[in-house]
Amino acid sequence: MKILSVDIGTGTQDIFLYDSDLDIENGFKLVLPSPTMMVHRHLKQTLHLRTPILLSGHQMGGGPSAWAIEEYARAGIPVYMTPSAATTLNDELDKVEALGITIVSEDEALGLPSDVQRLELKDFDFELLSKTFADFGVSLEKDLQAIAVAVFDHGNAPAGVSDRQFRFDYLDERIKAKNSLSAFAYLSGDIPQIMTRLQSVADSANDLPCPLVVMDTAPAAVLGANFDPVSSGEKQKIICNVGNFHTLAFRLGEAGIEGVFEHHTGEIDLQKLETLIRKLADSSLKHEDVFDDMGHGALMYSLEKFEFGKDGFDVVVTGPRRSMFAGQRSSDSLRPYFAVPFGDMMIAGCFGLLAAAAEILPELTDPILGSLRGGRGRGVAPWDVNP
Repeated sequence: MKILSVDIGTGTQDIFLYDSDLDIENGFKLVLPSPTMMVHRHLKQTLHLRTPILLSGHQMGGGPSAWAIEEYARAGIPVYMTPSAATTLNDELDKVEALGITIVSEDEALGLPSDVQRLELKDFDFELLSKTFADFGVSLEKDLQAIAVAVFDHGNAPAGVSDRQFRFDYLDERIKAKNSLSAFAYLSGDIPQIMTRLQSVADSANDLPCPLVVMDTAPAAVLGANFDPVSSGEKQKIICNVGNFHTLAFRLGEAGIEGVFEHHTGEIDLQKLETLIRKLADSSLKHEDVFDDMGHGALMYSLEKFEFGKDGFDVVVTGPRRSMFAGQRSSDSLRPYFAVPFGDMMIAGCFGLLAAAAEILPELTDPILGSLRGGRGRGVAPWDVNP
């Protein structure tokens, strides 16, 4: 049994092909540029040609791709976008047009001159990944039981409502409905209408050979870090994921999620981050502590205090920018434990995706959790497995 898991961030897309016949450490993995970085690099490399461009396809991750598209428009180069692709920049299309970008229908796009450069936007490209694996002799068509994809989704906030506030209202609703990190994962047919980026992943992958599970990146990374052998042994813990674009910390206990905050990595330093973690621990953290500092926000569900240092560390840390915790430190700094589930921090989100898929697809539960909890498949050597 094989499951393809893809954790799509701002800097990288982290890919893990789970095979129930193999020990997890022998699973095939890739860490590649994220789709938004791929678009960014393509546009930066072609900017000097000043060729008009049509961006079609689907809503995808912004950040680098959005910055490059806006640079094209500022340079006076004609930029056309179909409505679905334009939501990559803003859900309110009049604000996209205010950037100097022309919104065109799918039919109008077909009628644009042949010299217009065309680029399709999408977060998840199964055909490209399938070809990449096939080039190494590994088929994604054979024995693939599920695909699990994680992206970060602010949600489609109504006009005049902050994206940051809208996201935290959504997080609050999901946690109260099901106090579990897997509450942020869905089968493709069950995605809430307001989660437009998750829906775009499903829309762009409508010919898959198996079920598709989608999930928010942040809970996926924390859930995956929880399979580190040290982290998994703690009944109460704080896990902090320092991503390239977003940093968040979940406080977890036996009953589930006790608190969470999320900030922009570029807006914080270690001192500010440790202050937020301490407030998360003593239950004094308030939403405005983060939101008013240009972060997304905070939620607390417990008034009890979390005690630091019971097992030689204070906070479990994961994420591609976890080195923030390795910088200059004082005697009263929090002591980090750097989680490495199955020996690879960069694939933590993929392990979280696998765990969520095990819950959503009951027929896959036993083999996945058997591997994640025991770390072993059936003891078959990789050279004895048909790719």
